[in-house]
Amino acid sequence: MGTASAKPAPLRYVLLGDGDSPHLLKWARALAQQPGIELWAASSRGFLTGFDTVLPAARRLALGTRPDAAGGNVALLRHLPRLARWLRQVDAHWIHAHYLSSHGTLAWLAQRLYGVRGRLVGSAWGSDILVTPQRSALLRHTTRRVLKACALTTSDSQVMAARMHALGAGEVLVFPFGLEAMPPAPPAKDDGLFFANRGLEPLYAPQRVLQVFDALAWPGKRLVVANDGSQRAALQAAAPAGVQFVGRLDAATQATHYAAARWYLSLPTSDSVAVSVLEAMAQGCIPILSDLPANRELVRDGENGIVLRDGEALTAARLQPLLARAEAVAADNRAWVQAHALFAPCVQRFVDRLRAL
Repeated sequence: MGTASAKPAPLRYVLLGDGDSPHLLKWARALAQQPGIELWAASSRGFLTGFDTVLPAARRLALGTRPDAAGGNVALLRHLPRLARWLRQVDAHWIHAHYLSSHGTLAWLAQRLYGVRGRLVGSAWGSDILVTPQRSALLRHTTRRVLKACALTTSDSQVMAARMHALGAGEVLVFPFGLEAMPPAPPAKDDGLFFANRGLEPLYAPQRVLQVFDALAWPGKRLVVANDGSQRAALQAAAPAGVQFVGRLDAATQATHYAAARWYLSLPTSDSVAVSVLEAMAQGCIPILSDLPANRELVRDGENGIVLRDGEALTAARLQPLLARAEAVAADNRAWVQAHALFAPCVQRFVDRLRAL
């Protein structure tokens, strides 16, 4: 008489990143839906309340720090012994670090200095690859060591994947930090309404967003600026007429602004494929983006949006042809997101690759 085969033990899987980020929460939700994965999470800061429905507090560690995305996280490194003790107790099969110059470094050091077991996975988020390694030889060396230690890494753009390979990464899976679900088709758009929601920090060039808007001659123009940052007070004090600052928004409120706006402005000086741009495209906004390689992976200038070169003014002559076929542009952008930027199928492919490894 045959015996039933034993059910394989679950894979213990640690997410290591910023638990106050909705992007890490999105990863947690997607991984929690994968069969055979026992999910744990360690955060350099705290955890959004949404984690409560994804995994119990007993499988979480909050370090309570305030890391600097630009590097130099001495305060974060002070918590390395505590993190390493927790990781040894969990004894995970996979440790998945998000943002390589901070959390990737922590995971690598925990293994090198404290004997933490498990295989490393790294997910690059943008400036940790496109900006930080250029700041110093030490940061470049550290990034190389982290990338080489990872059995697999992920990138959300082809241009960033190429940079990762140049720094010594092995296998890199490329897929966007996409949407968990498509929003409904938007109602009638306001042709005069522009929306911007990148951080109010120098990297995202919010001053240029205001300058581009101010110089534009466009009937009934208004600009809603969401999000927050160190430059907010100065920007508000010097903002031109027609600009409204609304601060940080929850997802539902932000969706109402996407749905109403005809145009979406995002002009950072460095970026990979941004989730906010994908959200705007899914909501039928016409994107106006800075001239970066990753943005050109999304937008064909003059066809489904505008790529604005450094120093170039935004003019009515650029906007009018797109407005004339705005419904078709919105439909095409929504279809692209549906086909290429939904998160669950991408995570399924990622987990399949982990199992193969």
